Amino acid sequence: MDAVDDHLSVLYRGPLSSCDYDCPYCPFAKRRDTPELLRADRAALERFTAWAAAYRHGRLSVLFTPWGEGLVRSWYRRAMVELSRLPHLERVAIQTNGSCRTGWLAEADRAKLALWVTYHPGQVSEQRFLAKCAELTALGVRFSVGVVGLPEQAAAARRLRAALPPEVYLWVNAADGHVYDDAEAAGWAELDPLFGYSRHPHRSAGLPCRTGESVVSVDGEGTVRRCHFVRPPLGNLYDDSYREQLRPRACPLGSCDCHIGYVHLESLPLYDVFAGGVLERIPHGW
Repeated sequence: MDAVDDHLSVLYRGPLSSCDYDCPYCPFAKRRDTPELLRADRAALERFTAWAAAYRHGRLSVLFTPWGEGLVRSWYRRAMVELSRLPHLERVAIQTNGSCRTGWLAEADRAKLALWVTYHPGQVSEQRFLAKCAELTALGVRFSVGVVGLPEQAAAARRLRAALPPEVYLWVNAADGHVYDDAEAAGWAELDPLFGYSRHPHRSAGLPCRTGESVVSVDGEGTVRRCHFVRPPLGNLYDDSYREQLRPRACPLGSCDCHIGYVHLESLPLYDVFAGGVLERIPHGW
């Protein structure tokens, strides 16, 4: 077994970009994919799942980061279940708005499956969202909950934190383009003690990052990149050409402002902070 990919984390993003929500801050709000694109997305995901099942180079973890909402599609639910049952898979997680039904989760290995759930006030009632969280808790599903740190969502976020069980971690994403003064940032940090990591972009140019070594990004065609934000390809997943490119390397970008990117920076302590929960964004011991 090669030391470089003893444990490989894959961030998968297929062509799906449709969503059932209409958030004003999201470019994919209420977007509809054509039947042709949905068929292509399904075929791509099934191909990826088959690759994961046949993976024999060590331990594997997968985070689905669709532009749209994946779990309202049967093939994403099925992929989550199938991947969770693989003996060499450590974790399968997905970013979701939590709008889908939850009964399918009973079929999964819930010791390996996790959800990264975003609450969008205005798209779902607080009561309905909390009821969904209660269903996940009753099913024994590991999940985190988060909000976008917009001023107009602060009151809803405070109510949510008060209503959620204390063992559920509530994260806050800094809103794109919003500048937080110290008082506002302190307010968000009362809800998420790790908000400081999201408040400002992190300088990354020339700094070591685990992406491209033990973490990669994959699209529906199987093109492998070091992460979603660095575009030059490393090879293809399905011909194994990417494997010879896995090695330590520095970040070529000036800064990184997205959690799924900067969490892998070796200059930050986040692998210790989120030990055991990097992909699903759950701090160690929470």
